Amino acid sequence: MRRFLLCSMLVMVMAACAIAASDVPATALSLPKREFRGAWMHIIGQNQYAQMSPEQTRQYLVNQLDLLQQANCNAIIWQIRPQADAAYVSDLEPWSRWLTGEPGKAPQPVWDPLQFMIDETHRRGMELHAWINPYRVTSSEEDKPAPGHIYYEHPEWFLKYADGKIYFDPGLPESRDFIDTVVRDILTRYDIDALHMDDYFYPYPVKGAEFPDTASYNAYGIGWDRDDWRRHNVDLLIEQLHGTIRELKPWVRFGISPFGIWRNKASDPDGSNTNGLQCYDALYADCPKWTAEGWVDYMVPQLYWELEHKAASDLVLMHWWNDHANGRHMYYGQAVNNVMTHRDIAAEDGDTINPTQLDHKLRLQRGMDNVHGVTWWPGYTITSNFNGVLDSLATHQTCQPALIPAYTWLDDAAPDPVHQVKVKKVNGKKCLTWRPHDTDNPMQQSVRYVIYRFPKGKKGSLDNSANILSITGETVFPLPDGGKGDWQYAVTALDRCWNESDPAWK
Repeated sequence: MRRFLLCSMLVMVMAACAIAASDVPATALSLPKREFRGAWMHIIGQNQYAQMSPEQTRQYLVNQLDLLQQANCNAIIWQIRPQADAAYVSDLEPWSRWLTGEPGKAPQPVWDPLQFMIDETHRRGMELHAWINPYRVTSSEEDKPAPGHIYYEHPEWFLKYADGKIYFDPGLPESRDFIDTVVRDILTRYDIDALHMDDYFYPYPVKGAEFPDTASYNAYGIGWDRDDWRRHNVDLLIEQLHGTIRELKPWVRFGISPFGIWRNKASDPDGSNTNGLQCYDALYADCPKWTAEGWVDYMVPQLYWELEHKAASDLVLMHWWNDHANGRHMYYGQAVNNVMTHRDIAAEDGDTINPTQLDHKLRLQRGMDNVHGVTWWPGYTITSNFNGVLDSLATHQTCQPALIPAYTWLDDAAPDPVHQVKVKKVNGKKCLTWRPHDTDNPMQQSVRYVIYRFPKGKKGSLDNSANILSITGETVFPLPDGGKGDWQYAVTALDRCWNESDPAWK
């Protein structure tokens, strides 16, 4: 009962926020109807979780999602495997110490944070991207794998680098197969929308220290240039995981968030006009290859610098990644602290809503042909309203809901429209209700719904995001004004790849 009442209150808050946005003239905002708006929520280094009870953690996460929804975020990238451990119920890897403070210790009473986040995001019409780190096992010299970890059963699969951390050896087929087994387990048991990995492939280099993979190189890499062999190892993992996802759940996307520089122009004519660490050479991650091969569905380069940065200009890199999208979705990762502490030089001419670089960066990427959205690092800086970022997003830059751009290479068929759209009382509240059409095809299942609102007798455009009242995963929507007012509604269905059905009117 407590959960039902809480969910009802959340839906009311969501609807109220949506109405506030829909009352703003579209001509003044010109916001895209489709735009990925993600937020990373990491658990590594976040000590607050170990200090909370399960009930407190759940309430904390609900509050975080409520605040992110005020910024109209539509995807949460939730960290579930920071160091070959599990922030979910797993028979393969031990519980993460970042949840309970002790490696291998289960929360008491036991609950499943991943399932909880799936339920809470889907209820809000958001996506849940399950974020794993493939190779890292420990995060410091003092850190030790939990009792029962696969490290103790197969120590030959692992290496310790000069940074003091333990890693799976990327050169071993056994390492790739075990990571694939973990991913298969997640896909089989959980209704995630995407699998996500960030920039940690081979470890960030320690100056003067070679990664100690001579044994695996001698076994599998003879005849290869060593750097090319290492890149090939990462390629094999990416290709294998892509195949597993397509085999088990072809609607689940695979996304990568690489370090923001692929290669500098000084190293490669096709590189960017930058001067910084190169993920191709330092981390052995050939990210553009993965989209060109069709192994990865979206890329989120970490563009964590200001627009005018001398060595790594965000302006330069935004254009470079736009030109290397390879027909897949491109979302720019932005560090909120950097965005909100650097003044926009355009502000001096009054050409911005926000005096920071927030408004400028979003306008830049919205003008690029191959960029489809943004992801905020970390989501906690949005929810804490760092330097007013939540206020600005909620009232200006992302004040209207947005659909995620459709993944048409996976599926381009729209689901059937909803039917039996009615306004009726549910538990004493006047609600809009509808029914989806049943189907046995998981690609065509209706999993989210878009509610549009118009003055009665004036059917406006469904292409205008200002007319979106809400995006929800429910089939009952409490009308925020109690059903008062002279309104008409349209409801559309969204399938797992964000194809939108024709509208049904009420």
